[in-house]
Amino acid sequence: MSSDVNHVTTWLLHMYWFLWILKAHIFLIPEKLIVLLRDGRKLLGTLCSFDQFANVVLQGACERVIVGELYCDVPLGLYVIRGENVVLIGELDREKDELPAHMTCVSEAEIRKAEKAEREARDLKGSMRKRMEFLDFD
Repeated sequence: MSSDVNHVTTWLLHMYWFLWILKAHIFLIPEKLIVLLRDGRKLLGTLCSFDQFANVVLQGACERVIVGELYCDVPLGLYVIRGENVVLIGELDREKDELPAHMTCVSEAEIRKAEKAEREARDLKGSMRKRMEFLDFD
């Protein structure tokens, strides 16, 4: 009997949480959002739908890739995101510029080259640090 009461209580708490979230965010449809994923990717798009598990459907989605002062919006189209991968969902202000003026928009090929160069530099720095560990620098 106690197990049934706990199950019902848990269900009611989940429904209360879901309705609170729904009430708070129902006015976001259709708003432009940024979604930060667990792997660090940033997706932008217009919110079509969401559910209590943070599953999100974005229309006209694109992945924003930023390397230094370069950026590129890689088009993805209609995109479904599983809630377990979502770290943050934020509303973008349509009236403000999305990026600072010093950022430069480049093609997808250029941003991929810049990403590769940045990754290689990071790997080289890590391998050099491993070679120098015996010196005990902190």
